[in-house]
Amino acid sequence: MCPQRIFGLAIVALVTLGGRVAAYTNQWAVHIEGGPEVAQQVAREHGFQYLDKIVDDWYHVVHTSVMKRSTEPHLDVHERLIQDRRVRRAEQQRVKSRTKRDLIMKRGPSNMKTILNDDMWPQMWYLNRGKGLDMNVQEAWAEGITGHGIVVTILDDGLEKNHPDLYKNYDPQASYDVNNHDEDPMPRYDVLDSNRHGTRCAGEVAATANNSMCAVGVAFGAGVGGVRMLDGDVTDAVEARSLSLNPQHIDIYSASWGPDDDGKTVDGPGELATRAFIEGITKGRNGKGSIFVWASGNGGRDHDNCNCDGYTNSIWTLSISSATENGQVPWYSEACSSTLATTYSSGSSGEKQVVTTDLHHLCTSSHTGTSASAPLAAGICALALEANKELTWRDMQHIVVRTAKPANLKAPDWVTNGVGRNVSHSFGYGLMDATAMVRLARRWRTVPEQHKCEVSAPHTGRPIPPKSQLSLELHVKECSGVNFLEHVQAKVSLLASRRGDLQIQLTSPQGTKSTLLAKRPHDVSKAGFNQWPFMSVHTWGERPHGTWKLEIHNEGRYQDTLEEFKLVFYGTETSLEFDDDLDKDKPLPAVNQQDVSQDNTAIDARHNVVDTEGDPWTGSQQVERVSHPEVQGPTTENQTSGCSRIDTGSGRCLECKLNWYYSNGICVYKCPIGTYGIFDDTKAVCYACHYSCLTCSGSSNTECTSCHGDAEISSNLNESVCILRELSWTMQSTLWFYRMTVLFLINVIVFVLVAIYLVIKWYLLKRNSLIYGYSKLSYSNNGNPQKDIEKLQENACMSDSE
Repeated sequence: MCPQRIFGLAIVALVTLGGRVAAYTNQWAVHIEGGPEVAQQVAREHGFQYLDKIVDDWYHVVHTSVMKRSTEPHLDVHERLIQDRRVRRAEQQRVKSRTKRDLIMKRGPSNMKTILNDDMWPQMWYLNRGKGLDMNVQEAWAEGITGHGIVVTILDDGLEKNHPDLYKNYDPQASYDVNNHDEDPMPRYDVLDSNRHGTRCAGEVAATANNSMCAVGVAFGAGVGGVRMLDGDVTDAVEARSLSLNPQHIDIYSASWGPDDDGKTVDGPGELATRAFIEGITKGRNGKGSIFVWASGNGGRDHDNCNCDGYTNSIWTLSISSATENGQVPWYSEACSSTLATTYSSGSSGEKQVVTTDLHHLCTSSHTGTSASAPLAAGICALALEANKELTWRDMQHIVVRTAKPANLKAPDWVTNGVGRNVSHSFGYGLMDATAMVRLARRWRTVPEQHKCEVSAPHTGRPIPPKSQLSLELHVKECSGVNFLEHVQAKVSLLASRRGDLQIQLTSPQGTKSTLLAKRPHDVSKAGFNQWPFMSVHTWGERPHGTWKLEIHNEGRYQDTLEEFKLVFYGTETSLEFDDDLDKDKPLPAVNQQDVSQDNTAIDARHNVVDTEGDPWTGSQQVERVSHPEVQGPTTENQTSGCSRIDTGSGRCLECKLNWYYSNGICVYKCPIGTYGIFDDTKAVCYACHYSCLTCSGSSNTECTSCHGDAEISSNLNESVCILRELSWTMQSTLWFYRMTVLFLINVIVFVLVAIYLVIKWYLLKRNSLIYGYSKLSYSNNGNPQKDIEKLQENACMSDSE
């Protein structure tokens, strides 16, 4: 038994090890023009199984003869695929680490007055406490608003669609199994109930009311669906397919997951998922825009910062944090400047948690974390949408900002911003108020068109000394199309010896200070940041004009370097005009109009910048007016020589000449460092490289052509990866790791065989000893040899047991 057990444990260890190191899947995302029929034909001809359309002209295919997981890409299959003239691009999908944002804790009972006949209604303290201590949903219900006609889908690990408290509201058109590629979102059951997360989130949104069982959803009249996408390999294609499911039918997508909340990860949506977001907000809901609600993250114990999560840090998502029963900041909560608002959830072990549906047709009173907060917010948004189905995705964010309540939420960093709103890095603008949102939604008029302008600092390579800080001031005199702010991004590129030692703060002209990045002790990466868009909602409603101050604190022992930064302003040209009883904003300061020179092709906006070393400079650039948040930016008058067609009204370049690339709003003959060029039939565009590359030939981290100063190129199997020099001895090649794994397996097998040999040899020696001992025994015990044999066997067994 002993050798068998050792062998079994060795096999389990190998399987576990293999599961951790495998990165490549047997799935591809393929860009094919001509529609699904052409994509299906290409898939058949190359031995693929066609799965579905992802977004735009991208399709999801799987090759059944390729290993489901591998440490190496399958180059033969890939090369044959991309040589097909119908295939524009192809990417073998790699596994991403995505974690659910719930916790495992226990709680005690609650004694509340029963209003509904649902069994656990008395314990739903976050909906029925009153006196400003809940999210004020009951008044909205009393006005006949229950979410009727609104559809919410839960992007998670499945949905128990036949749950007795969910099946009446289950919407099959809002459901899909991306992991198994079928229409059934039912979760996979196991002994640990590890796939309960999605069913719990769905119950918070739309559990049936007054049916004498379980709980009640915030929007118990809404339709609810589930997308099973977390119970398997999560890739860029899987995320994109989930985010783009049936966008003309689904109104709200709720996601309670994201990159690892470990205090050292910087990650966000890939190219396909980003396309899905943009498609959603521009075309979803018949052009009004899909609403994406996201849990801000549970990395508080590891000092994580949700601005390092590219999903919650996005302008396209409504990022939701948590508050405990007593209005405190939960121990797991992440503070950041991109959090818009808060709903209740779990706290410490003595505080109540969230009640909702559970697997096996059961209920639970122990749903936890920001995972529980996001679905509550999605349900409240569904109530507002029923009150006004014409709300756009930006309308919803405006309504949340204007109605969230800071009262009863305790945080040390509450401040009043430049337009008189209270805001916190832990709670955003406060606790969501369902009735206030519904009433404001009824009278809401669509916000003016969104515009965007960028202001770049032209200097590069500014040192950030150890135990010191770098301060830069950027004076904005003109921001075409943006007079009233919504989102502000600081796109930062910097080199760091230890990324977690950095802190970044941005102060607006009205004095509102946003912490874009707090110190993260666990983050020891040397990768730094490459145009990472740190986002703040704290200046919502303020003017962009005036002096902005960026401060970068280096708490480490080595000098870091700021490569470049720019400010990106999103907002409106005109303010919102409401009746006095609805407009809660304080009067806005008048714009400080400056003389701005203008010619036929460009508007010249001057930005004076001063840093702590006293080197003043004056740059000139033109900012661009846009109608949607796609990647665009500033143009300069002296950089329009490659422009073949200009909008004479705004000076914007509309089209580049042959052999010129469109990059960040201008035409360039060569793509700048950190980007690479892509041609299609109509244009050439520069796209950003992977953050680990200095220059590259594509968007993947395997397509680097040169590296940052602290890394070096490692080439293997036609791939070039930038490896940190200090770690290169362990990371030079996945081929090396493959060989070491094989060697380890051989050693395990040899060990097992030797162990088996020794056990057999020991057994034979023991047996021979027993026989020899018997042969020398004299007849004893009244001349009965049988008793002597039994005595010897007993002694042998006792020896074995010892």
